[in-house]
Amino acid sequence: MRAYLDHNATSPLRAEAREAMIAAMDVAGNPSSVHAEGRAAKSLLERARGDVATAFGADGADVIFTSSATEAASLALEGRDLLGAEIEHDAVRSWIDCNLRVRSSGVVDVDAPEKTTLQIANSETGILQKLPEGLAVTDATQAFGKLPIAFNWLGADMAMISAHKLGGPKGIGALVVKRGTDVAARLKGGGQEMGRRAGTENIIGAAGFAAAAKAAVQDLENGAWDKVQTLRDQLEAIITDHAPDSIIVGQLEKRLPNTTCIATPGWKGETQVMQMDLAGYAISAGSACSSGKVKSSAVLTAMGFDAQVASSAIRVSLGPETTEREIQGFAEKWLAQRDKFRARAA
Repeated sequence: MRAYLDHNATSPLRAEAREAMIAAMDVAGNPSSVHAEGRAAKSLLERARGDVATAFGADGADVIFTSSATEAASLALEGRDLLGAEIEHDAVRSWIDCNLRVRSSGVVDVDAPEKTTLQIANSETGILQKLPEGLAVTDATQAFGKLPIAFNWLGADMAMISAHKLGGPKGIGALVVKRGTDVAARLKGGGQEMGRRAGTENIIGAAGFAAAAKAAVQDLENGAWDKVQTLRDQLEAIITDHAPDSIIVGQLEKRLPNTTCIATPGWKGETQVMQMDLAGYAISAGSACSSGKVKSSAVLTAMGFDAQVASSAIRVSLGPETTEREIQGFAEKWLAQRDKFRARAA
């Protein structure tokens, strides 16, 4: 038996998204064409855009489809000289001046919101930020679909989101923009996406994104993530009881309901990931975009943890289909490997 406990890296494709994408494959036209087939493709694209906007609480805002949240970040951030913190995702850190103070709690101090980008939720620790009014940009990638949020009351001018974090297809994201906010095109050519992102639109991906977003909202309304949080808390209780030397990062802070970050000083995160993979459990040692790089977590380092702790963290991120049996099994296998590590280190 294998258990997938790496939902912050990507969530499995929802059945609703798969069905919408299969249906969209039969739409032959180019959305920029004026004939009947082109109009059908354009209609599908605009319905998807409207559904994503509604799910994200962004009615009246512009939804610009991109190839990913990473591309959305470049569209939002390039040339803006914004401030941020080291806890941001690599896709954001690449464009900003990372000089904002991060408290030991993982919370960032923001003095000039209009010159700042700040994530809603951290992908490694799950720690949530309270966004100040007038924020220039926010990364909503991890929060969208897991928390009841709406762009229209976030107080930000722009937000990045991604389909595959909430059960949609990989390869499509969006930049959501408060109407009237200036966004300069990075990809130039045709006038697609309101002149802000040239290239024939990915209507199949957009259809899958929209269907997944609608299903994610339904999950929230049905309390699915409350059940996930209960399982996450059960896991952390087991770890705390049986591995008191391990650190649950941000355990006392407001976090995503599905995320736990466990640091065991001296026991390399990469080693734990491989051991648990062999045991049948998919987890990670931080952001998927940084996996495979043997280095300390920039997020934990920014929070003040030393290199030994920052290099020993793993992330376990659950989903609505995660079961108590899987949580119990993971805890059992992880604790067995921890005992072996302690015996070798003694």
